[in-house]
Amino acid sequence: MKQLDVKLMHPAEQITLIIGMIYRSGMTTTSGGNVSILDDNGDIWITPAGIDKGSLTPKDIMCVKADGSIVGPHKPSSEYPFHKALYKMRPGLHSVIHAHPPGLVTFSITHKIPDTSIIPQAHGVCGPVGFAPYALPGSELLGQKIAGEFAKNPEYKAVIMENHGVVLMGEDIADAYQRFETLELCARTILNADTLGTPRYLTEAQIQHHAQAVNNRFQNFMNVDHPSDERAIRTEICTIVRRACRQGLMSSSYGTASVRWRGNDFLITPADVQRWDLEPNDIVQVKDGMIEAGKIASRSVALHYELYKRYPKINSIILTQTPSLMGYCCTEEKFDVRTIPESWIFLQDVPKFPFGSQYDNLKKVAEAFSKTPCVMFENDSVVVTGDKLINTFDRLEVADFSARSLIMAAPVGKLNPITDSEIEELRVAFHVGE
Repeated sequence: MKQLDVKLMHPAEQITLIIGMIYRSGMTTTSGGNVSILDDNGDIWITPAGIDKGSLTPKDIMCVKADGSIVGPHKPSSEYPFHKALYKMRPGLHSVIHAHPPGLVTFSITHKIPDTSIIPQAHGVCGPVGFAPYALPGSELLGQKIAGEFAKNPEYKAVIMENHGVVLMGEDIADAYQRFETLELCARTILNADTLGTPRYLTEAQIQHHAQAVNNRFQNFMNVDHPSDERAIRTEICTIVRRACRQGLMSSSYGTASVRWRGNDFLITPADVQRWDLEPNDIVQVKDGMIEAGKIASRSVALHYELYKRYPKINSIILTQTPSLMGYCCTEEKFDVRTIPESWIFLQDVPKFPFGSQYDNLKKVAEAFSKTPCVMFENDSVVVTGDKLINTFDRLEVADFSARSLIMAAPVGKLNPITDSEIEELRVAFHVGE
């Protein structure tokens, strides 16, 4: 059993966990947002009104019983009426998240809906997105308008609220949170891409091709050994992945990390576990070109396998999406890391490959890593490599910081990169490429 299994937690514990993650990741404020769960008894558990979102405990979570009675030390959220209306409208869904994350609020106040075709997994995670007209916060009318929007399309599980924020539903709270986080990633990616140039979106055919691009060439093996060094790697991967989630460098639905174990054997994150919920037992062992039976390795496992075979000095790989880096992946703009010395030393010049290259042109992609530790895939992801996982993570942080700085600089003025002679000086002084 996992140490952390959300479905086995009490509803009050689930809500405390998720609202804490939302608050710490900067997607709501001390007073903003609310989260609820409808349990099997028909009771609605919901965040309290007027209580600091940064310090909630399970004892603070309110319960509105099916008979309307209220249990708990506070008042239920003032937005309880629309939570109740949504559960009545969608009996198969058992969790609601409402918040005011900056990216989605930008779309809310401009009366637009983010196009989830900006990244491949988002349409599947988020589905079609509705737009509910404005009504007074906390009013019965607001509940009616939001429920009315959800009623327009049985596939709606996410609705932008006019001049207010966003509301999302899920089969459980983890499902709702994954949808919430992914939709905000889309919003921020679009905004960053629009700052840099013109956002590029995927066609339906490209999205379908991505969904079907599964690596079937790997056989499975039984009788998995777990010596102490292998177990240590599993723990290391989980620690870094959770850290990446906390810092916004991975999301619930996307992000892969792997570490070389012995020879060309390695361990890699699975495809079917939310990243913030990752435990050592979830990690997948790849040995002798085969995958540990009973598990589904990351869909990028073939790329990792190819890189470990080709490059003995590569001992760890991270593939992920961040809003800033995806801003560059989703435009024609070059990610020019010739900005400050550290950026170029850590990353060198970063090539960008067409969407789908990691599946359709794997060998050409792998060849690029002979000259750089980092590559980008259009509308898909960024891949960084290193000799140790912590160093690879550091390189990812540098890449994300660099991208953020460049995006922030765009409205200020023209980029003035380090010159070729200064780059050569860095190359010699820091033995880059040796």
